[in-house]
Amino acid sequence: HGYTGADISALCREAAMKALRRYLPEINLEEERVPSGILEKMEVNLEDFMNAYREITPTAMREVYIEVPTVHWSDVGGLTEVKQQLQEAVEWPLKKPEVFKRVGIRAPKGILLFGPPGCGKTMLARSVATESEANFISIKGPELFSKWVGESEKAIREVFRKGRTAAPSIIFFDELDSVVPRRGTGFGDSGVSERVISQLLTELDGIESLENVVVIGATNRPDIIDPAILRPGRFDRLIFVPAPDHATRMQILKIHCTNMPLSQDVDLDHVASQTGGYSGADLEAVVREAGLVSLRRDIESKNVTREDFRDALERIKPSVTPDMENWYQGFGKRFKKERAPVPIT
Repeated sequence: HGYTGADISALCREAAMKALRRYLPEINLEEERVPSGILEKMEVNLEDFMNAYREITPTAMREVYIEVPTVHWSDVGGLTEVKQQLQEAVEWPLKKPEVFKRVGIRAPKGILLFGPPGCGKTMLARSVATESEANFISIKGPELFSKWVGESEKAIREVFRKGRTAAPSIIFFDELDSVVPRRGTGFGDSGVSERVISQLLTELDGIESLENVVVIGATNRPDIIDPAILRPGRFDRLIFVPAPDHATRMQILKIHCTNMPLSQDVDLDHVASQTGGYSGADLEAVVREAGLVSLRRDIESKNVTREDFRDALERIKPSVTPDMENWYQGFGKRFKKERAPVPIT
């Protein structure tokens, strides 16, 4: 499904190449002609087509899809300060652009959400799109890369074209570090990465303005993003998304326990106090595991008990260490220091 005529042609061509590679060991490449005996037995079989099928993506699946998220601020537990920063950087410029014009300031063009894995960066991006009444284009970094020269840059251009067409819109790059890794460090394919970085910079700095289009990136590794991307006028607003504190963990647990029948002995405040270092994703896993423990104990169980949560916490361990948290905070401070204006002496 989704294959155009050109896609089917590419599939057949790739299958033929797979078949040819199977016969290469039998062919002497120094000879001008392929022996007739080998030519006569050459054929493309089902296995060749199946191997080619895994590599040829139909055009319809390569399209950039625009969605209207339904995730609200209330669906994201805690992170009040982060939400406030996103409101100022994204929601206000998209919903009230005249306010920014009145005071003569420019809204940020790009925002980078960084922090430990599983702490809600993607959900925050979806939430701010909902609250801003904006269309949402989500791209996972690795999806953009193609082994065909020029295809990755073309994909970047198409993403921004769709973003402008669907304005007001938010273009969200998940795993931004995989799209624009620091040049000269060996991360990713240097040739493709160079071209993709150049194309992204062209779109951010380009002649065609990004009016009513905001670009948001998310990463767990801000240190390996190419510095050119983080210069003023590009991804110039960095927002740290920390691991949840006690109050935030409490809110996250309440959200995930909304439809769970809890026994009277379950104290979510106590669970929150026992889950320092747990990310939002970890806490979701704890709640899910507690439910499964309850069913393992009794398939007819009607309540999830305190003991079930205790067992779940023994199985699900925190993914954010104090060292990780300190490293991310340190990165944010270093970035702000590098951006600070040099005093005139």
